[in-house]
Amino acid sequence: MNFSIEIGPTTELDTLPALKNVYITMLPGGDFRETADQAKKLVEKGFNPIPHIPARSIENEAQLKEYISRCKDGGTKQALVIGGSREPIGDFDSSIQLLETGYFEDMTIGIAGHPEGSPDISDSKLEKAMNDKKPYADYIVTQWLLDPQPIIDFISKQTVPVHVGITGPLKITSLIKFANIVGAKNSLNFLKSNFSKALDLMKPKDPNDLIGKVKSHTDNFHIYTFGGLKETNKWLMENKYV
Repeated sequence: MNFSIEIGPTTELDTLPALKNVYITMLPGGDFRETADQAKKLVEKGFNPIPHIPARSIENEAQLKEYISRCKDGGTKQALVIGGSREPIGDFDSSIQLLETGYFEDMTIGIAGHPEGSPDISDSKLEKAMNDKKPYADYIVTQWLLDPQPIIDFISKQTVPVHVGITGPLKITSLIKFANIVGAKNSLNFLKSNFSKALDLMKPKDPNDLIGKVKSHTDNFHIYTFGGLKETNKWLMENKYV
């Protein structure tokens, strides 16, 4: 199995697990230069950085071009092109607009997948957006999920590899909070129906529960740590994934 992990532009790199592929967020209000600089540092340490390129956090085409150029100049060969924040700060409001610029030539491109839908867009529009983006994509990274069936259904419809989003070992109470934020409806219901006892809610959920149910459909898993990098690193080592 192949694992990737997600960090922030200021994460200390000495704390990273021995995983080759490291995604770098660019959150709303963030500086693209910080993400590009973090990518360069990762290259220098032997990692394969994959910076987020969020459409709605890019001001204009000139800034997009500078961001991509900085990444390429630092040795970055891969990117995750996403919509990002809910409100655009500039000229772009969707990832397809970025992909159509042609600036990602010679890069491996990932796009976002939403097997459980998104609170920001209808299912029909989401499906159209996915179909529009797929000709530009080498693979798909999904939102994090806990209910295996939507993942299996989603993978069966795709023509490119799917990297399934999972969480690190977090408490159920934390997972419920994050599921509410991202609109993971099925996973939220899955949590509530399977973990009702107070004792269960306080225990970290083992990501292997989900991996075991979907690994026959994909070899690729993308870990969202939600700040729990230390716990995720420990889990990876205990399971001999690194």
